[in-house]
Amino acid sequence: MAEASISVKQNPMRKVKLAKVTVNIGLGESGDRLQKAYQLLQELTGAKPVYTNAKKTIREFGIRKGQPIGVKVTLRGAKAEEFLRKVLEAIGYRLRKSSFDNYGNVAFGIAEHVILPGARYDPEIGIFGMDIAITLERPGYRIARRRRKKTKIPNRHRVTKEEAMEFLRNNFNVQIVEG
Repeated sequence: MAEASISVKQNPMRKVKLAKVTVNIGLGESGDRLQKAYQLLQELTGAKPVYTNAKKTIREFGIRKGQPIGVKVTLRGAKAEEFLRKVLEAIGYRLRKSSFDNYGNVAFGIAEHVILPGARYDPEIGIFGMDIAITLERPGYRIARRRRKKTKIPNRHRVTKEEAMEFLRNNFNVQIVEG
C-alpha cells in the first residue's frame, strides 16, 4: 500500500486539475430578460456567453422546441480559477458533500448574483440566480474527446468523489459539510 501512494505522488498523470467551470442562467423564457442575463453573464465572467435552447415543447409554460431559454458560459484556465475563487468566497468556502458526483464533478447554485464580490446591483438588469458546475480531470482525458482514435477513459483514471473533495480542500480551502 505504501508503494501505491508513493507512485501516485511521482506520476504526473495522476495529478488532478481543474478542467472547466460552467456558469448557467436558466430562465425558461426568451425576450428582454434573457438579453439582460446575457449581458450580466458577460460582465461577470469576461467571456462571451452562448444561448441555450429548449429541447422540447412545453405548452403549459409557453416554451417551443429550439427557443432560447437560457445563457451559459464555459471558462477554462486562469479565467476559470479566478471566477471560481470569487464564487467560493461568496458562498463562504463551504460546499455540501451531496454536490459532488462520482466522476469528479461539483455543482451548486447561487440564488442572487449580487453576493459575488465586485458585482453590483443594477436596477435596469435585475437579480439573477445561477448554477455553477466544476469539472475536474486528470491529464490524458483528451483521448475521450479527440476526433481520431477516440477511447474510453478507464475507471482507474477517473477522478473519484474523494479526490475531488481533496483537490478543492487543498487548492481552494473549501470546507465540505454534510447535507
